[in-house]
Amino acid sequence: MSIPIYLLERNDWHTHVEAIGGAPLLQWASMCGLGEKHRSSTLIYPDAEGNIALVILLCDTPLNLWSCANLATDLPQGTYRLVCKYLSEIIEEDVKCELALGWKLQQYHFGRYKARTYALPELEMSDCIKQHITPFVQAITTARDLINTPPADMGPEELADAAHTIAKTYHAKYHCIEGKKIASDYPAIHAVGKGSPRAPRLIELRWGQKTAPLVTLIGKGVCFDTGGLDIKSASGMLLMKKDMGGAAVVLGLAKLIMAHGMPIQLRVLIPAVENSVDGESFRPSDIIRMRKGISIEIGNTDAEGRLILADAITDACEEHPELIIDCATLTGAARVALGTDIPALFTNNDTIAQELMRIGKEHHDMVWHLPLYEGYADQISSPIADGNNVSTSAFGGAITAALFLKQFVTPTIDWVHLDMMAWNVKARAGRPLGGEAMGLRTLFYWLQQRYPHRPIA
Repeated sequence: MSIPIYLLERNDWHTHVEAIGGAPLLQWASMCGLGEKHRSSTLIYPDAEGNIALVILLCDTPLNLWSCANLATDLPQGTYRLVCKYLSEIIEEDVKCELALGWKLQQYHFGRYKARTYALPELEMSDCIKQHITPFVQAITTARDLINTPPADMGPEELADAAHTIAKTYHAKYHCIEGKKIASDYPAIHAVGKGSPRAPRLIELRWGQKTAPLVTLIGKGVCFDTGGLDIKSASGMLLMKKDMGGAAVVLGLAKLIMAHGMPIQLRVLIPAVENSVDGESFRPSDIIRMRKGISIEIGNTDAEGRLILADAITDACEEHPELIIDCATLTGAARVALGTDIPALFTNNDTIAQELMRIGKEHHDMVWHLPLYEGYADQISSPIADGNNVSTSAFGGAITAALFLKQFVTPTIDWVHLDMMAWNVKARAGRPLGGEAMGLRTLFYWLQQRYPHRPIA
């Protein structure tokens, strides 16, 4: 028999407590300080044998996927069910799905090196809800696991292996370009990665019908970033295992797209490198002739992500897709502007920007539109090359990085660029400390809206 969790509105819980458990429950709630400032919003009520009879959770409305997520690790082992009948709002099936998804995301644990030693509570849910949330849990878990894996075990080769495994699972075509072909055809990817003994490569997945609209996803796959010869400080390097967070989000999104049988022709491109330091490393003041033919002066070797993305974007545009989405842990400037939780959104289509922001708010996976302000374009110019990979200004770095990428995008192709942290700097409901698939659900729901959804086969 499952244990009920009664969801009650924070400002109106007294009305219902006595109806649920009579005067003894009301007295217990009062003794425990339920709802009092700086006291608990959760109440566990025992039965006569000392077992859990019921749980009360005080919630703010409207409910969202994080509303009861903390219970998924805070409650004792057992099977629970959500009871929403005392709420003033009508709980639709999609809200129940969100609550269940938040529960499962709270229970994420990166267990490759340290196993969880205790059992977790289970949430009772319908088969329909399980079917709906499972692909999301799997996609987000994939992204989190990839980001959390330390660079010794997640270099360019291991990232390619992870992509290959995903391709096999969903019967997608897999291809990996490396060696001489990288050096000749993708000069920026080669330049950034040549300082590491772990060879750079371009990972490619293809899936779907060739007659369907072509959508290309590109993820920054810098598996570790020392900063190159413009080397980072020790503190600056500490989280650089997450510099392939864009690639991780793209692979998670690709899993979700394929699991739902979205009616598109999907192409995934991941330039995978390690930006390291040795005698082969590219240098400040070097000039790279990019795949597009543009010459770029290197103002800073720590601005390597935009270089490898530029070659991948050029490749993508050669096939004239309907849409390109790139995801990258690209700039600290985006974090200064928006903090660590909200990816900066850039696009050459303002309608897309408004749609993505609306969907992000609805699904508590926010992105925020910043402008591709051409007034800053002269800041990435060079007197001896067609451009520079860094700005002459200390300000607006997220915008100038996006403007750098824009040079490589065919103007007639819809383009979305997300500059993200890909890391939870602290644990919150449903979002444990560590790697995070920021923007993944927002992008998926937007794509589902743009390309109407087919049910899972």
